[in-house]
Amino acid sequence: MIKSALPQILAQHSNEDEICWRIFVSAELDYFKGHFEEQAVLPGVTQLDWAIQLGCQAFGYEPTVATLEVLKFQQLMLPDTEVELFISHNAAKSKLTFSYRDGDKRYASGRIALALASATCNKDGQS
Repeated sequence: MIKSALPQILAQHSNEDEICWRIFVSAELDYFKGHFEEQAVLPGVTQLDWAIQLGCQAFGYEPTVATLEVLKFQQLMLPDTEVELFISHNAAKSKLTFSYRDGDKRYASGRIALALASATCNKDGQS
């Protein structure tokens, strides 16, 4: 995981299985530099990393990703944009579902399957 610096969080609300953060994607973020020359765009890998960091922190998971599912980037996230990041979790499957949106405008979405903690081994290498 790349551990991107998190965006400015303007507001947060939650219920038992979902959290929503209103975030500000400042033009001053280093992630915009060089991505792209004609129009700065927030890289998808940064959006994904924010979802992993915030989701794992909120729901108590270790940030170890097993697989990514149905990952979609629908619209470009531009500098100085306010968006909402919704994350819900399925504890039985150790999965987070995320979406970045602003009203009807959808920026990105996907599911993150988290790796289960591996069994510890003794010094002989046996579980």
